[in-house]
Amino acid sequence: MAARPVPQPAIDRMVEPAGHAVVVGVTPGQDELVPLTALAWARAVRAPMIHLAYADVSRYIVEEHPDGTVTHAPVDPDTADSDWRTTEGDLQDHLRRVLAGADVPWRFTYLAGRPDRALTHLARAVDAAAIVVGTRAPGTTAHLRELLEGSVAVHLAHHQHRPVLTVPLSTVDWKATKAPWQ
Repeated sequence: MAARPVPQPAIDRMVEPAGHAVVVGVTPGQDELVPLTALAWARAVRAPMIHLAYADVSRYIVEEHPDGTVTHAPVDPDTADSDWRTTEGDLQDHLRRVLAGADVPWRFTYLAGRPDRALTHLARAVDAAAIVVGTRAPGTTAHLRELLEGSVAVHLAHHQHRPVLTVPLSTVDWKATKAPWQ
């Protein structure tokens, strides 16, 4: 079986930033710096819309819709199927507070499955110019999780053609950081 060709980044696939939407990956408890950075960038490129989205890894996609939304179901059939609605409501409330008075329209979409794939699907559906994500929170648990699952920003950068804007949520002192071989 021959390998299928994978479309590569190219000038003819580039989405002009001016006048195109921005997709933003958000998570519960995430710093407000991520949506506010996306808002500033959207304002700068005169984006008509900001599409904020959360991809719930405890749910899987039943059907993808042309507008970027999905029908989803729980991975574990024994869990309450309505639990996701609490997360959705909490995220929407948080975003309403953070983006109160925003001069760029926005909408929130609840997605399912792998965050990189879900955000890529949404970005294609809305013809976004870029995808904005935050870095993981600092700490041993986050570091271990990133080691096992990988970085959403890295997966996005390697598996789709739109630019990925990564918002740093914490920094480390270079002098205090040792290289892996030290």
